[in-house]
Amino acid sequence: MHIDARTLPDQTLIEGDICIVGAGAAGISMALEWINTPYKVILLEGGGFEYESQMQDLYKGKTTGQRYYPLESARLHYFGGTTGHWAGFCSPLDPIDFEKRDWVPHSGWPIKREDLNPFYARAHKNLDLGPYEYNDTYWQEKDPTLDSLPFDKAAVFNKMWQFSPPSRFGTKYKDTIIKASNIHLYTYANVTNITSNEHISAIKEVTVKNFAGKTHTVRAKNFVMACCAVQNARMLLASNKQSSKGLGNNNDLVGRYFMEHLEIKSAELWLEQSELLKLYAWEFGKTKARAELAISAEKQREFKILNGTASLTPLDIARKQPAFIDIWSADTAKTKKEMAKFDKAEKKGYSAKGHSSYQLFTRIEQAPNPDSRITLDTETDALGVPRAMLHWELTPLEKRSIRTIYELIGQQLGIASKGRVRLMEYLQDEHDNTWPEFTGGGWHHMGTTRMSDDPKQGVVDANCKVHGISNLFIAGSACYPTAGAPNPTLTLVALTLRLSDHIKKIV
Repeated sequence: MHIDARTLPDQTLIEGDICIVGAGAAGISMALEWINTPYKVILLEGGGFEYESQMQDLYKGKTTGQRYYPLESARLHYFGGTTGHWAGFCSPLDPIDFEKRDWVPHSGWPIKREDLNPFYARAHKNLDLGPYEYNDTYWQEKDPTLDSLPFDKAAVFNKMWQFSPPSRFGTKYKDTIIKASNIHLYTYANVTNITSNEHISAIKEVTVKNFAGKTHTVRAKNFVMACCAVQNARMLLASNKQSSKGLGNNNDLVGRYFMEHLEIKSAELWLEQSELLKLYAWEFGKTKARAELAISAEKQREFKILNGTASLTPLDIARKQPAFIDIWSADTAKTKKEMAKFDKAEKKGYSAKGHSSYQLFTRIEQAPNPDSRITLDTETDALGVPRAMLHWELTPLEKRSIRTIYELIGQQLGIASKGRVRLMEYLQDEHDNTWPEFTGGGWHHMGTTRMSDDPKQGVVDANCKVHGISNLFIAGSACYPTAGAPNPTLTLVALTLRLSDHIKKIV
């Protein structure tokens, strides 16, 4: 069922059993789980069904610290959310990502990889993926032409990715959500405040507004924030009328530990002869699975480094490509045009005979850092909510880890007499902790309401419930204590399905 909140009489009271705030990958995945149940589910989406600049402006904010993309360009504010510009990259986190690592401050999840395995398998259906198989041998048996570089897997292994078409949730699930009799989708329903009871131990209601000048109240037994890492933190901090620090923020943790995947050109791979390396190739919308080079858990422990991967692009193509951070702007139309040129040039540059040199491109987790954070600006948006401010701050561990990753890859290639690795200039001085201008991120917002059994270490518990508030849950990558190397979408959907199962046990 769909209701445009702009058409309702002002001050309408909306009531249900569960209120989900946000209709992106997490919010829609949650709603799908409740179809044909006896519960009334309210799904609130701030925008409509298409991109609108007025709605997108609500995500505008300021950034400081490490150079970053315009905040309004990194997330989409309409039904389907940021799946609207998702590239479809999917891979599960590694077991080591969930562990407490003594060389990674603030690391460790209260759950393990095996706890998520059944939910990863279920998430594959939502994301239109193949079998829950991420072993390179499985894919090589299906296609014997997927030859691997000769690495000792005890040091360097093939980390497999699968690719969604990619699925645009706003298109794929629109009719399913609208036709579900117990799912009540409200568009143009921007949450502007969350109100708790007197003791701030439970949420009573949320206030929603829109540009038609309407204000409505939504009441439910349970509330799930599924707005993304930046907006979830922003809304908790902005709901400060009853608690001056904001909801769930007694220990000053809401908004802290913002994480991104550091994505950056890092090295060159030079082979003895031209090779196609099909196992490591990717073409948008066509490739079902590919590998990236990753460092074993044993070597991560030995060298005390973060988890990261290296992808391969023919060097003659890569040298002509601008950095993503230089082409991704607040102008959506311009960005789409530049990205289309980028993809066309990459596809055109591949040789059927292979290449003798490749660029190595890093995707690596950011060390959890309490000073990398979301706070509130004094400026408000058009609906009166303080805008978000992002301070993105990296540490020396990220740069040392990248350097070590390529030293290990280079050693393995040398042992096999296969080729050599050349570090880019910014990595050659081990005492230099500065970052080049082309340093970027993957538009992967994580952290800000991190998970921990200890309220002094995290905002939510192992079931994604906000500490101290009985009926408020956070869905999505905001709950990640650490980021791992893979893109976050598969894990955030799996974690959302796990949260949904938990709520079903308590309603």
